[in-house]
Amino acid sequence: QVQLVESGGGLVQAGGSLRLSCAASGRSSGTYAMGWFRQAPGKEREYVAAINWSGANTHYADSAKGRFTISRDNARSTMYLQMNSLRPEDTAVYYCAAAPFGTPTIVAGRPTYWGQGTQVTVSA
Repeated sequence: QVQLVESGGGLVQAGGSLRLSCAASGRSSGTYAMGWFRQAPGKEREYVAAINWSGANTHYADSAKGRFTISRDNARSTMYLQMNSLRPEDTAVYYCAAAPFGTPTIVAGRPTYWGQGTQVTVSA
């Protein structure tokens, strides 16, 4: 029902920045809460950030707060994750996610839809 496609990953040095994008399509995608997760090599997938349907409310994991900013442009059906002051430990595949029942569903780690992921690599 909803398709999500991430882009914007790449290789950067520690201290650098990247902006990830997630394009959404499908029925009622503009009314869904959305968010980001990541999975580093050898680790479980972890929650990063969430945003409600309008973009007025956001939530961040402790690892992201103060360095990452989540936003969305509903006219473009696109969500963004601005990542600043990147560290080697931020290296992971970053996944876009969406849920029809609000940001608590994202924060709880139970989104309904997932993207395929985009690789972020931060060199020391």
